[in-house]
Amino acid sequence: MARPLVLAAALLLAFAAPAAARDEVVRSFDGTQLHISFFPAETGKRAPTILMTHGWAGRRDRTPNRALHEAGFNILTWDSRGFGDSGGTVTIDYRRNEGRDVQALLDWLARQREAKLDRKRDPRVGMYGGSYAGGIQFVAAAIDRRIDAITPSIAWHSLLTSLYRADTVKGGWSALLYGAGQASGRLDPHITSAFGSGATTGTLSAEDRAWFASRGPGALVRRIKIPTLILQGTPDTLFTPSEAIDNYRILRRRNVPLKMLWFCGGHGTCLTGEGTPGHVERRAVAWLKRYVMRRKKVKTGPGFEWLGDDARWRHARAYPPRRGAPVVGEGSGTLLVSPADALSGAPIAAGPAANAVNVAIPDFTAQVVGRPQLRLTYSGTGTATHVFAQIVDERRNLVLGNQVTPIPITLDGAQHTVTRRLEGVAAAGGRYRLQLIGGSQVYGPVRGAGAITVAAARVSLPTATSP
Repeated sequence: MARPLVLAAALLLAFAAPAAARDEVVRSFDGTQLHISFFPAETGKRAPTILMTHGWAGRRDRTPNRALHEAGFNILTWDSRGFGDSGGTVTIDYRRNEGRDVQALLDWLARQREAKLDRKRDPRVGMYGGSYAGGIQFVAAAIDRRIDAITPSIAWHSLLTSLYRADTVKGGWSALLYGAGQASGRLDPHITSAFGSGATTGTLSAEDRAWFASRGPGALVRRIKIPTLILQGTPDTLFTPSEAIDNYRILRRRNVPLKMLWFCGGHGTCLTGEGTPGHVERRAVAWLKRYVMRRKKVKTGPGFEWLGDDARWRHARAYPPRRGAPVVGEGSGTLLVSPADALSGAPIAAGPAANAVNVAIPDFTAQVVGRPQLRLTYSGTGTATHVFAQIVDERRNLVLGNQVTPIPITLDGAQHTVTRRLEGVAAAGGRYRLQLIGGSQVYGPVRGAGAITVAAARVSLPTATSP
């Protein structure tokens, strides 16, 4: 009895034995040294490869992602330019630097004996990872057609709409990101310049604004022609669901195989439950098996999935889901704005405010998912340039998705009306209210004062019908 067991164990080890992992240095287009780790899937066999880098200010994984490795993929991880052991300067996933670094990695990979090729110099490749590692996926897929599928998680569309929405710096995140980047990387001078002006004035110079606008996905998304799974966190206040919606809508017009999934996580704190463990990773691995391994029978699930604030998964064929009647709240009030006010929330998460115009929203049981719309008619005097809008869950006394949206205002004594989309949210029903506030820790200190009369505030929450 012992011999068959030993023989079976030996056969199992022979079948699944991974090849030896190895660290290498790859020279990029400009001579920059990129430090990588390569984890072949199996000895003596070629396999598709997944490229993975790290988050902002991080370092590459020195052990392979277990789920991807067990699925049969080679894995290549690397220290992004300016971080970890790699040389160069951090230029925030710029197509002409970090984007071309990925092309150098593909060239290297195509020469490896373990890499499955589609043709000469064209390895079979997918990409995986979040945040900084999500942004580079959009960039690389836009400039190099050798990439077969991507799964960007908690990434962004534009650094202007994510870090500088409505021309006001997201001060909480800016301070955290700059501190981490300065401690562990070699930063482009524009990053330091933008942090300095943002911290002191809340604004960016025209030169820094243009520099940040050119970093990451942006207009490059229109060039992507490959299967894309967008993973986004509903309480992510750095790269909000609105960033994922922008990328999704562009890709949908391109008619690429496309899916979007909203989970409770990312840059921020999940306060309402994460749902079924492992669901997001399983969906990502399935996507890569379907479109990189080209296993057509692998199911990737509905085109849009989201986790409501009741920690339950729901789905639709695509985003936006079929719409029901919106939930509408209307109200009015007065708001005094002062730099002396105590700011609500935390640097990375909005919180209920004591000083606010509160607009009641009728109780509802419908599923709210998407970007609410605010129409604000107001007048006032003072130097304040923004108010902020957030939706408060009254039952739990927290802000829905931790999300707060800056609304630009003009306080010249005349009446004005402004209409804006708020950050994307997902709510499963209950009792909520809209708050209009003078400042939030997410965006930093209040830099002006004002007395504001809100003649009419109307918020419309988008709902989804059953699939």
